[in-house]
Amino acid sequence: MSEIKVNKISPATSTDITLGDSGDTFTVPSGATIVNSGTATGFGGGKIGQVLTVQNLDQESTSASSWVEIPDLSVTITPTATDSKIWIVSCLTIGWAKTQQMFQLMRDSTAIGVGTAVDSMAAASFSVGYNEDSSPGPYYAFPSVFTWLDSPSTTSAIDYTMQWDCYTGFTSYLNSCNDQSDSKYYCRTPSSITVMEVLA
Repeated sequence: MSEIKVNKISPATSTDITLGDSGDTFTVPSGATIVNSGTATGFGGGKIGQVLTVQNLDQESTSASSWVEIPDLSVTITPTATDSKIWIVSCLTIGWAKTQQMFQLMRDSTAIGVGTAVDSMAAASFSVGYNEDSSPGPYYAFPSVFTWLDSPSTTSAIDYTMQWDCYTGFTSYLNSCNDQSDSKYYCRTPSSITVMEVLA
Protein backbone atom coordinates (compact mmCIF):
# COMPACT_ATOMS: atom_id res chain seq x y z
CA MET A 1 0.00 0.00 0.00
CA SER A 2 1.40 3.39 -1.02
CA GLU A 3 1.31 6.32 1.42
CA ILE A 4 1.60 10.06 0.79
CA LYS A 5 2.12 12.47 3.68
CA VAL A 6 1.50 16.20 3.12
CA ASN A 7 0.29 19.08 5.28
CA LYS A 8 -2.11 20.62 2.78
CA ILE A 9 -3.77 19.84 -0.55
CA SER A 10 -5.02 22.83 -2.55
CA PRO A 11 -6.80 22.89 -5.94
CA ALA A 12 -5.53 24.77 -8.96
CA THR A 13 -7.27 28.11 -9.62
CA SER A 14 -11.04 27.66 -10.17
CA THR A 15 -10.66 23.89 -10.05
CA ASP A 16 -12.32 21.45 -7.66
CA ILE A 17 -10.52 18.47 -6.20
CA THR A 18 -11.98 15.03 -6.92
CA LEU A 19 -11.16 12.12 -4.63
CA GLY A 20 -11.27 8.76 -6.36
CA ASP A 21 -13.79 7.36 -8.81
CA SER A 22 -17.33 6.03 -8.58
CA GLY A 23 -17.40 2.90 -6.44
CA ASP A 24 -14.25 3.74 -4.48
CA THR A 25 -14.29 3.57 -0.68
CA PHE A 26 -12.43 5.94 1.65
CA THR A 27 -11.87 4.55 5.13
CA VAL A 28 -11.45 6.72 8.22
CA PRO A 29 -9.62 4.57 10.79
CA SER A 30 -10.69 4.24 14.41
CA GLY A 31 -9.46 7.17 16.48
CA ALA A 32 -9.23 9.56 13.52
CA THR A 33 -11.35 12.74 13.43
CA ILE A 34 -12.69 14.73 10.46
CA VAL A 35 -13.20 18.39 11.39
CA ASN A 36 -15.44 20.53 9.17
CA SER A 37 -15.27 24.31 9.60
CA GLY A 38 -17.00 25.07 6.30
CA THR A 39 -20.15 23.88 4.59
CA ALA A 40 -20.60 20.16 3.94
CA THR A 41 -22.99 19.25 1.12
CA GLY A 42 -24.12 16.07 -0.57
CA PHE A 43 -24.16 13.97 2.60
CA GLY A 44 -27.94 13.75 2.78
CA GLY A 45 -30.19 15.92 4.92
CA GLY A 46 -31.96 15.13 8.14
CA LYS A 47 -28.92 14.08 10.14
CA ILE A 48 -28.54 15.39 13.69
CA GLY A 49 -25.48 17.64 13.92
CA GLN A 50 -25.55 18.40 17.64
CA VAL A 51 -27.74 17.86 20.68
CA LEU A 52 -27.86 20.16 23.72
CA THR A 53 -30.08 19.91 26.77
CA VAL A 54 -30.73 21.63 30.07
CA GLN A 55 -32.60 20.23 33.07
CA ASN A 56 -34.20 21.97 36.02
CA LEU A 57 -34.71 19.82 39.13
CA ASP A 58 -35.73 22.66 41.45
CA GLN A 59 -39.21 23.76 42.40
CA GLU A 60 -40.23 26.96 40.63
CA SER A 61 -43.45 28.94 40.95
CA THR A 62 -45.16 31.99 39.51
CA SER A 63 -48.19 34.12 40.26
CA ALA A 64 -47.46 36.47 37.37
CA SER A 65 -50.41 37.14 35.08
CA SER A 66 -48.08 38.13 32.24
CA TRP A 67 -45.35 36.32 30.32
CA VAL A 68 -42.25 35.64 32.43
CA GLU A 69 -39.34 33.30 31.76
CA ILE A 70 -39.18 30.00 33.61
CA PRO A 71 -35.89 30.07 35.59
CA ASP A 72 -32.96 27.82 34.64
CA LEU A 73 -34.57 26.41 31.50
CA SER A 74 -32.59 28.20 28.80
CA VAL A 75 -30.39 26.37 26.29
CA THR A 76 -28.04 28.01 23.79
CA ILE A 77 -27.14 26.48 20.42
CA THR A 78 -25.00 27.80 17.56
CA PRO A 79 -26.09 26.30 14.21
CA THR A 80 -23.28 25.25 11.87
CA ALA A 81 -25.15 26.36 8.72
CA THR A 82 -27.87 28.86 7.87
CA ASP A 83 -30.04 26.15 6.27
CA SER A 84 -30.03 23.97 9.39
CA LYS A 85 -33.25 23.54 11.32
CA ILE A 86 -33.47 23.34 15.11
CA TRP A 87 -35.77 20.77 16.67
CA ILE A 88 -36.85 21.79 20.17
CA VAL A 89 -38.37 19.33 22.65
CA SER A 90 -39.55 20.63 26.02
CA CYS A 91 -40.94 18.52 28.83
CA LEU A 92 -42.31 20.54 31.73
CA THR A 93 -43.85 19.01 34.84
CA ILE A 94 -46.54 21.39 36.03
CA GLY A 95 -48.59 21.58 39.19
CA TRP A 96 -51.59 23.79 39.86
CA ALA A 97 -54.84 24.06 41.76
CA LYS A 98 -58.01 25.65 40.38
CA THR A 99 -56.20 27.68 37.76
CA GLN A 100 -55.12 27.81 34.13
CA GLN A 101 -51.68 28.66 32.79
CA MET A 102 -50.21 29.24 29.36
CA PHE A 103 -46.74 28.55 27.98
CA GLN A 104 -44.83 29.87 25.00
CA LEU A 105 -41.53 28.90 23.38
CA MET A 106 -39.04 31.72 22.86
CA ARG A 107 -36.18 32.11 20.38
CA ASP A 108 -34.18 34.90 22.00
CA SER A 109 -36.88 37.58 22.46
CA THR A 110 -39.29 36.22 19.81
CA ALA A 111 -42.17 33.87 20.58
CA ILE A 112 -42.22 30.92 18.16
CA GLY A 113 -44.40 27.84 17.88
CA VAL A 114 -47.50 29.74 18.97
CA GLY A 115 -50.98 29.94 17.57
CA THR A 116 -52.76 33.02 16.22
CA ALA A 117 -54.31 35.39 18.74
CA VAL A 118 -58.02 36.01 18.09
CA ASP A 119 -59.91 38.80 19.86
CA SER A 120 -59.10 38.37 23.57
CA MET A 121 -57.68 34.87 23.10
CA ALA A 122 -53.89 34.83 23.52
CA ALA A 123 -51.34 33.16 21.26
CA ALA A 124 -49.49 30.40 23.11
CA SER A 125 -47.57 27.18 22.52
CA PHE A 126 -49.83 25.23 24.90
CA SER A 127 -51.86 25.63 28.06
CA VAL A 128 -52.92 23.49 31.00
CA GLY A 129 -55.84 23.91 33.37
CA TYR A 130 -58.65 22.12 35.09
CA ASN A 131 -62.33 21.44 34.63
CA GLU A 132 -64.56 22.94 37.31
CA ASP A 133 -66.40 19.65 37.69
CA SER A 134 -63.31 17.46 37.85
CA SER A 135 -60.51 19.43 39.42
CA PRO A 136 -57.25 17.42 39.63
CA GLY A 137 -56.84 18.59 43.21
CA PRO A 138 -53.55 19.54 44.85
CA TYR A 139 -51.73 16.24 44.55
CA TYR A 140 -50.61 16.01 40.95
CA ALA A 141 -47.74 17.21 38.80
CA PHE A 142 -48.48 16.66 35.12
CA PRO A 143 -45.83 16.31 32.39
CA SER A 144 -46.51 18.44 29.31
CA VAL A 145 -44.40 17.77 26.21
CA PHE A 146 -44.14 20.33 23.40
CA THR A 147 -42.03 20.05 20.22
CA TRP A 148 -41.29 22.53 17.45
CA LEU A 149 -39.09 22.53 14.33
CA ASP A 150 -37.55 25.99 13.94
CA SER A 151 -35.79 27.54 10.91
CA PRO A 152 -33.66 30.32 12.43
CA SER A 153 -31.54 30.90 9.25
CA THR A 154 -28.44 31.91 11.17
CA THR A 155 -25.07 30.69 12.36
CA SER A 156 -25.14 32.95 15.42
CA ALA A 157 -25.84 31.67 18.93
CA ILE A 158 -29.55 31.26 19.74
CA ASP A 159 -31.20 31.04 23.17
CA TYR A 160 -34.33 28.88 23.45
CA THR A 161 -36.42 29.33 26.59
CA MET A 162 -39.96 28.76 27.87
CA GLN A 163 -42.21 31.43 29.38
CA TRP A 164 -45.36 30.97 31.45
CA ASP A 165 -48.37 33.12 32.30
CA CYS A 166 -50.59 32.25 35.28
CA TYR A 167 -54.27 33.05 35.69
CA THR A 168 -54.72 36.15 37.86
CA GLY A 169 -54.84 35.47 41.60
CA PHE A 170 -53.41 31.94 41.51
CA THR A 171 -50.00 30.24 41.64
CA SER A 172 -48.52 27.69 39.28
CA TYR A 173 -45.65 25.33 40.07
CA LEU A 174 -42.89 23.66 38.10
CA ASN A 175 -41.46 20.31 39.26
CA SER A 176 -43.94 19.86 42.11
CA CYS A 177 -47.61 19.58 42.84
CA ASN A 178 -49.52 22.45 44.37
CA ASP A 179 -49.67 20.91 47.86
CA GLN A 180 -46.36 21.39 49.67
CA SER A 181 -47.14 19.06 52.59
CA ASP A 182 -44.35 16.76 53.82
CA SER A 183 -45.62 13.50 52.35
CA LYS A 184 -44.19 10.89 50.00
CA TYR A 185 -47.29 11.31 47.82
CA TYR A 186 -46.44 14.94 47.03
CA CYS A 187 -43.57 14.43 44.61
CA ARG A 188 -40.76 16.53 43.12
CA THR A 189 -40.12 16.04 39.41
CA PRO A 190 -37.75 17.19 36.62
CA SER A 191 -38.25 19.46 33.61
CA SER A 192 -36.03 19.87 30.56
CA ILE A 193 -35.51 21.53 27.19
CA THR A 194 -33.52 19.72 24.48
CA VAL A 195 -32.47 21.27 21.15
CA MET A 196 -31.10 19.38 18.14
CA GLU A 197 -29.57 20.77 14.96
CA VAL A 198 -31.07 19.03 11.93
CA LEU A 199 -28.66 19.34 9.01
CA ALA A 200 -30.01 20.25 5.58
